[in-house]
Amino acid sequence: MSKKTVTSLSKRPSKKRIILFKGISIILVPLLIIFLIELGLRMLNYGDNLNLFIEYTGNKEYLVFNPDASKKFFTEQQAATRGNREIFKKKKDNNTLRIFVLGESTTIGYPYFHNGSFHRWLQYRLTHTYPDKNFEIVNLSLTAVNSYTVLSFAKEVVNYEPDAVLIYTGHNEFYGAMGAASTQNLGSNPHIINFILGLRDLRLAQLIINIYEGLRKSFGTTDVKPGTGRMQLMVAQQEIPYQSALYKKGVIQFNNNMDEIMKLFSERHIPLFVSNLVSNEKDLKPFISFKPDSLKMPGFSTNLNLGLKSYANRDLVSAAAYFKNADKLYSSSALCNYRLGQLAFGQGDFAQAQKYFSKAKDLDGLRFRAPEQFNEILITLSHKYPDTHLVDTKAVFKNIADHHIIGDELTVDHVHPNLEGYAIMSDVFYEAIKKYHVVPATTGNDITFKQLLQKMPQNMVDSLAGIYRVLNLKKKWPYNDRHAGDSIKIQSKEETLAYQLAFKNESWDNIMNELYGFYLNGHQLLKARNVLENLSLEYPLDPDLYERIAMLSGELRDDENTVFYFKKSFNLAPSFNKARYLFVNYLKMDKPADAITYIDYAISNNSSGFNLSPVKSSTEQIIQLQKQYLRDTTNVPVLLQIANSWSAMGNKDGAVKYAQKVLKADPENTFALALLAQNKNRPNK
Repeated sequence: MSKKTVTSLSKRPSKKRIILFKGISIILVPLLIIFLIELGLRMLNYGDNLNLFIEYTGNKEYLVFNPDASKKFFTEQQAATRGNREIFKKKKDNNTLRIFVLGESTTIGYPYFHNGSFHRWLQYRLTHTYPDKNFEIVNLSLTAVNSYTVLSFAKEVVNYEPDAVLIYTGHNEFYGAMGAASTQNLGSNPHIINFILGLRDLRLAQLIINIYEGLRKSFGTTDVKPGTGRMQLMVAQQEIPYQSALYKKGVIQFNNNMDEIMKLFSERHIPLFVSNLVSNEKDLKPFISFKPDSLKMPGFSTNLNLGLKSYANRDLVSAAAYFKNADKLYSSSALCNYRLGQLAFGQGDFAQAQKYFSKAKDLDGLRFRAPEQFNEILITLSHKYPDTHLVDTKAVFKNIADHHIIGDELTVDHVHPNLEGYAIMSDVFYEAIKKYHVVPATTGNDITFKQLLQKMPQNMVDSLAGIYRVLNLKKKWPYNDRHAGDSIKIQSKEETLAYQLAFKNESWDNIMNELYGFYLNGHQLLKARNVLENLSLEYPLDPDLYERIAMLSGELRDDENTVFYFKKSFNLAPSFNKARYLFVNYLKMDKPADAITYIDYAISNNSSGFNLSPVKSSTEQIIQLQKQYLRDTTNVPVLLQIANSWSAMGNKDGAVKYAQKVLKADPENTFALALLAQNKNRPNK
């Protein structure tokens, strides 16, 4: 054999190398094919962008919640829900505090939505307590989702400079999208489900899902049936016994997902505020109550039925005896525990009633209310991560509720708060973010909860629409109350608009604009202003809305809100006229130091031709005189000078105020008496 032949043979790849190359080819070729298909689908613009945020069409400097982001979590795209569209800047300003809100239907404010949501109560309170700070409070909640969606959104939220994240989730864990007993399900292992959810961003995955959906529809196997309520649509398995295998799957997925969420934010040192869960325990009979085997426990059904009959006949003594006998035989009846709770409540034994009601909720086989075990999980996990803070909403609800047991006084159905309940939720979160210094310390000028309840702009249409939605809900499964909607009366303008909003798919913006016009034409200025304030909470970057509110506030002689809203409008879109309104109102309110900034702007951008130099000179003089007065509050000559200066500027309110201060120190002061007489009936300039 020649040397050349030997060399050639030595260069041939070994069998091991051949197997290795083939193995790599087997892996790489399919990956390359998948990559090329994915690239082709994207080039053809096939499928949906499922990113959490997209560029806002109205202004490229802003981002907005992607309306298609929810499609990732629903196996049937028709069932996917949509959330709010609250914009925020791509690049956060230095003076901005950014808070993201994550959760489900309670977190988005069902049944009121918009300004009924707790985050809007919080938004109003923060913007009025810190008028010189910008707040971006972005609610990313959706109906019919659970902790899988919250975790997925959280993975993207961490990249957008949040100053804090607020979470309320848990009631949809079994039936929400991807839940343990949901129609929109991919299995029961949280790690596998979260992996698959990550793949669904791929257009190829969307193609496969769409083909699968198309085949299901063609064979008539779709779960989306016309006329089916959202609650029923999401439920694959109604009966989930307490501590059953399916129940434990729901517990495991909640624990795993919440653990991942808290770990994620803790690693980034982002303050996370997670609320425990509240539900109607006192005034909601369990939907499904399991009975034991009648052959093994024949006496249970007999005692339970006799108890129910006695209870219906108001023979409470006999009812209590029968229910207790039934409970001794079988202690896992949700209905028996609920009736025992009602009897204990009626007898004034509220501690025992709470135990029965809580147990009845946990035993309810239809799991639309989170079991108490979920709250225990939240407590345990929040202690594990230093940047996670448990928000004890339940404790505050119980403190306010009738005899400290949550019922209809704070809820509208099984889990959703009423308007007062949402206000309370906002208060608990507000106090939490203050406690942990997400917002600066205040100097006693923050809005109290009592003031918030009085000042928060609400309108009858939103409130009625919420009531109508709940009544409509209760007509359907699982309530099945055929007469729930009997109380709906459509007579007034507000009732008509609320009906259109709740049932006719009318746009909220259009309804609000029609309501505003109705109130304005009827010269109901306060109600008209409330509607504009509602719109400004929905669109916090609209300077024209703020200016209209300020003008109405001026007509209502509400100086505080006139200045507040003109200032909001000025900060977004400064103008000479707004500056003029601001400095005139600040001077009228005896706040010359606040007026100077706007006087300077008006002088630099003077489009009126007025000589404003004397106004500035007089204002600076009053500022200096006020400083002298603060050093010596007994200095009557200084008070007289301030009163004279205000009078010369045409500010009768200021002149009267300081003349009265003089007369308090010197009741016979002729100059002050003359100034008072001169200005008391004089109109302000």
